[in-house]
This record gives sequence, structure tokens and C-alpha cells, in this order.
Amino acid sequence: MPVDELRLRSIVPGVLGVLVRRGADFAAAEDAVQEALIEAVRVWPEGPPRDPKAWLVTVAWRRFLDATRADAARRRREELVEEEPGPGPAPGTDDTLQLYFLCAHPSLTPSSAVALTLRAIGGLTTRQIARAYLVPEATMAQRISRAKRTVSGVPFDRPGDVSTVLRVLYLVFNEGYSGDLDLAAEAIRLTRQLAAAIDHPEVAGLLALMLLNHARRAARTAPDGSLVPLAEQDRGRWDTTAIAEGVRILQAALARDRLGEYQAQAAIAALHADAPTASETDWVQIVEWYDELARLTDSPVVRLNRAVAVGEADGPRAGLAALAELDGALPRYAAVAAYLHERDGDPERAAQLYAEAARKAPNLAERDHLTRQAARLNSRPQQ
Repeated sequence: MPVDELRLRSIVPGVLGVLVRRGADFAAAEDAVQEALIEAVRVWPEGPPRDPKAWLVTVAWRRFLDATRADAARRRREELVEEEPGPGPAPGTDDTLQLYFLCAHPSLTPSSAVALTLRAIGGLTTRQIARAYLVPEATMAQRISRAKRTVSGVPFDRPGDVSTVLRVLYLVFNEGYSGDLDLAAEAIRLTRQLAAAIDHPEVAGLLALMLLNHARRAARTAPDGSLVPLAEQDRGRWDTTAIAEGVRILQAALARDRLGEYQAQAAIAALHADAPTASETDWVQIVEWYDELARLTDSPVVRLNRAVAVGEADGPRAGLAALAELDGALPRYAAVAAYLHERDGDPERAAQLYAEAARKAPNLAERDHLTRQAARLNSRPQQ
């Protein structure tokens, strides 16, 4: 009987938390849990345990003790051996939330926090994470090791920052699909896990946002791999089950009247999902939500997206006026300007801007899409 990998990985935070609470150093505990997972994959198909968490705790603790015996003093070794858990169910304490806070510690760089979260909470191997981020396994191993050393001295029960945790999870989600690992789906799984551990409207808002954005995934690319803009997507391919769940979660979060940036972003996504066709999109209400989001974040990227919405709600001239207030060096500024100039009846200027945007595109798919837009306008008959 094959091992249920998702179920196995879902147990990881609880097992790691038990070891850390018993006094194990975080880095050593995480290594021991990974070894226990490997052992589980090897032996469980022949006879899965009645209590998987207790089995993993026992095996991981023994692995930790084996490593400790190699370099610890005799008295400390004896104390640890005496603490070895006996048979029976694992403790019911859920340390998932503290692990999220630990892995998203402010002293870590975003890339290190993401890698540590995927390894310690997601239960992924270093090789899987390296493949997802297209870096050598040795590079990722060093990144994770440095991150573990950084957080090893942090008190386990120290209050954490929810906003930092949410940023890390959103970074994971935005990586999407890489190689053999679906990071968007993994981010949704981890955010569900976090939502079960903490009652917080912004956690719910982020989960709703992920579900609503992920619902459009199948329609975002054509069979040849090219990008399909939102207005041109086949809305029959959107995942209505995910949309319904996202809207339900969002409505419950908004009802608590503690608005945050992820709830506002989810509200915008919900308005797009609610429109039967692109032409029926409620752009006026979307502009209002962008105003709320800009107030919450003061982000120039938010204001850039707002300019697009203003262009749809009030016409391209109004969109260009909103765009003129922003820094032209912003990522995707040229692409937004190109779109608005085309809608304003200036295809020549739009083609120049599409070509400029293509040169600055952050990935191949976006570059190809923008290049095709420029070529489409340049091939038009002269008026």
C-alpha cells in the first residue's frame, strides 16, 4: 500500500513541534524529522502504524538522540535518553502556528524563509525545493542550513508576526507551478493549515485570494503555452467550486470588519470571478477596492493596477492620467501604458510601448505575449 504523501507531510509540523518543545535544537530536530519521514516512506507500505504521528515522534526523537550522542556530554546524553517517549499516542499540543512564526522570522531573507517553510512545515525534501526554484540542490541545502542556524536560538514560544508569515506564503503561491512540484497548490495547503491553527481575518483573506486566483489557472494558458489575458479567457474553464469556496471564506472574513490587504485583493478577484463575461465586470467597484488597497499598502504596484481599472471604468484617458502620477520605472509600467494607449486609439505608440515592455519582461511567457502584441499592432494596415 503506497504512502499517502500529503497526509504524511501534514503531520510534520506537529512532530517537529514535539521535538523542539522537549528541548531539541530546531536545526537538529528538523534534520531528525526528515530522517523519520524517509524511514516512513520505506517501511509504512508494508505495515502503516495505527498512530502515524506517534510513530514519527518516536523515530525522529531516536534519530535526534543518535546525533546528540556523538557530540554531547555524558550527563546530558543520559538526561535525553531518560526523556525518550514511551509507546502510546503523541501529545495533543499543536505547535503549527509557532513553527510558521519561526520559519518566517524577520531576520531571514524572503528566499530563506520560503525554503525553510517548505522544508520544516511543508515536509518537502531539499531536492524537491531546489527543483522548484531551479537552483542546484547544494545551493538550496546551504540556504536551508543557514536559515535553520539563524532561528535555532529563537525562543519557541515567542509571539510571531502574522503579516510576515502571510507574505512568505504568498511568495510561495506566486511561484505557481515549477517542475514536478505545484507550489501554488502547496501554498494553498499550508494556508489552510494555518487557518486551522489561527482565527485571523487576514489569514482567511489570503486563503480566499489564493483560491480565487487558482480557480482561473486552467484558462490562463493556451494549448501552445502562450498567455491568455483575463479578458480573453474561457470562463467555462474556471473552477467554480474553488470560486464558491473563496467567496464564502472572503464574505466571512469581511463580516468581521477588520479589513486587510489580502481581503481587499480577494474582493477584487471575487468581482472578476463574479462577472459572466469580461464586458460585465464591475470596474467601478473594482476601482473602489483598489482605493482601499492603496490606502492599506501605499504600494506603487497597487496604484499601477488601479490605473488599469480606472481606464476600464472611466475610459483610457482617465487611466493614462492616473498612470502619469506614477514612476515610469515601475515593473510592467510600459505594458499598462501600451494597453491604455491602444484603447485610446494610438496603435503606433502602443506598439512601441509593447516592444519596450517585452524587453523588460520578467519571464519568457510574458515576453512572448508582449512581443506578439507589438507585432499585431505593427502589422495593421496604415490608416
